[in-house]
Amino acid sequence: MGTRPACRALTDAEREGVLAELHSERFVDASPAQVWARLLDEGRYLASERTMYRLLAARHGGVRERRDQLAHSPYAAPELLAERPNEVWSWDITKLKGPAKWTHYLYVFSRYAVGWTVQHRESSEVARALIAQACEQQQITRDQLTVHADRGPSMTSKPVAFLLAELGVTKTHNRPYTSTDNPYSEAQFKTLKYRPGFPARFDSIEHARGFCREFFAYYNDEHRHSGIGLMAPAAVHYGRAEQTYTDRQRALEAAYAATPERFVHRAPTPPPVPAAAWINKPKSEEAAHCISAETVSFGLTGSGRARPLDRMEPPRASRP
Repeated sequence: MGTRPACRALTDAEREGVLAELHSERFVDASPAQVWARLLDEGRYLASERTMYRLLAARHGGVRERRDQLAHSPYAAPELLAERPNEVWSWDITKLKGPAKWTHYLYVFSRYAVGWTVQHRESSEVARALIAQACEQQQITRDQLTVHADRGPSMTSKPVAFLLAELGVTKTHNRPYTSTDNPYSEAQFKTLKYRPGFPARFDSIEHARGFCREFFAYYNDEHRHSGIGLMAPAAVHYGRAEQTYTDRQRALEAAYAATPERFVHRAPTPPPVPAAAWINKPKSEEAAHCISAETVSFGLTGSGRARPLDRMEPPRASRP
């Protein structure tokens, strides 16, 4: 024998009446709680809020958000490829604590530090001067470079936008609230702030500039970067990567010849130097190939030595 329905259960007609009300034009985008309250205000009680949810779930297999809400336009992820130096720079701003809790110093740079500055406060004019000096030092020509940054006020300011347009430099930005669209600058900030000797607070702006001056010399010329085959950024920028790889291979071959038993599986090889690097590589190789063919590229590094804009001195071209 079948189980008799509880006497308190809604009849089929009552269930259909509740669903009809929920799907009516005035309630189609309202939550069951809103429907229940508004009907009750009219002196009508059809079912409890929980019963309305159960009926919707039984009819539709689940309950989604019923209210009409603003749909934000999707932002396309920047897809940028690096195959050569000085095709695109990424830049960002971070804070360095000073002698007072409200005092911070800022610096801006690309993966190879083609330029950096430490200032008392963020300013679009400082950003403009830094980019202008770096472009002159690197001898950037029109339509050569893309500058990628987040959507901070300095990055999106009119002075910076006008300068880039004047120089023939393309600019791209992160998607809103997506810090992973600028991973190389974020990684450099961590490298800086996790260096031994990085102070909890700088004594003065001169102290901060001195520390950054030493750091960038180390980072460019000595730091072995895991993302570029454990090469120093300067070796890649100045075209010494292939020779460095060959020298490493020669040293490993000598070690293998001397004690092959120490290398169980095969003869050792150095880590390869990547031929390209991406921000948001497309999921399909076909799409990645199309972007590469169109030379929409992202330069992880820049060639030429960086000089700090400590005093905003006039730019001078530097030599490797």
